[in-house]
Amino acid sequence: MDDHPDTEGSDDGDFQPVKSAGRVLEVLDVLASTGPQSMRDLADQLGVPKSSMHALLRTMQHYGWLELDATGKQYGLGVHALLVGSAYVDGDDVVARTSPILDTLAANTGETVHLGRLEGDSVVYMAKRESVHPLRMFSAVGRRLSAYSTALGKCLLATLTDEEIAARMPEKLEAATEKTITDPDLLIKDIRRARVRGYSIDDEETTQGLRCFAIALPQRAPTHDAISISVPIFRLDDERQEAVVRLLFEARYSFAR
Repeated sequence: MDDHPDTEGSDDGDFQPVKSAGRVLEVLDVLASTGPQSMRDLADQLGVPKSSMHALLRTMQHYGWLELDATGKQYGLGVHALLVGSAYVDGDDVVARTSPILDTLAANTGETVHLGRLEGDSVVYMAKRESVHPLRMFSAVGRRLSAYSTALGKCLLATLTDEEIAARMPEKLEAATEKTITDPDLLIKDIRRARVRGYSIDDEETTQGLRCFAIALPQRAPTHDAISISVPIFRLDDERQEAVVRLLFEARYSFAR
């Protein structure tokens, strides 16, 4: 397939992706979301001839984007993927500006604090501060979760119109826990409540026993970012919940200054 030169200001409708480059990106996306897979499974999943997939994977391995496991059969992301991902986070303006804010929230609460970014129908963790307590939330920078089941996602969806929210929702809302809202109408109502009060709540909808509070930061095109504080239910009462929400509003104000 011939390469098409970039034209500044061209419409997406005129865009024709380079097939080989598209396949590389598809492989990275699949392995990032599923973990290591065999060449055969990747070929079947992406609809690529096995001979072509073998050559593609060997090339990606040669340049450090992929690594083979000890069996020599499972391909996973390589160290170069980590280096590029780390460079993206390190160079991100919002990550840098919120770093002292996250430090302050973590020091004042002792709980897990996150910075998240809306991407399509998901939220991606951009930064994290660990809880000081033994019981901690399983999460990591770069991890992607469904926006509809997280406080980070719901407060960011609340900045959009109902029509924009619907366009970002998957066809089926899968339950992460028994408390995940999987009814689209109930979800919209919950997001509208978050829009009115200015912050969102994930009440054990992503992780059982954990309640998360989040507030959207002032939009900085092209990003949609939010900060959250996650607290185990057994460490929560009305007074502590009010304190957590107050700290989030203070964090938003500090970022906006």
